[in-house]
Amino acid sequence: MYVTLEPCAMCAGALVLARIDRLVYAAADPKAGFAGSLGDLTRDPRLNHLVEVETGVLEAEASELLSEFFRQRR
Repeated sequence: MYVTLEPCAMCAGALVLARIDRLVYAAADPKAGFAGSLGDLTRDPRLNHLVEVETGVLEAEASELLSEFFRQRR
């Protein structure tokens, strides 16, 4: 699965339960990210499935897109 922003706890849990093999995300989410920032459900050895995670792919571009989107919404 490819996403621009690091998944939250609910989304990271859904990735594990759906047995998604690989997650690629661009920008970390220090406020709610749960694939490495606040915690890591995707690679928790206590769970029955682990997700391969790759981070930082086109991070600057994705961060700018997200910032611009929310700037326009305000």
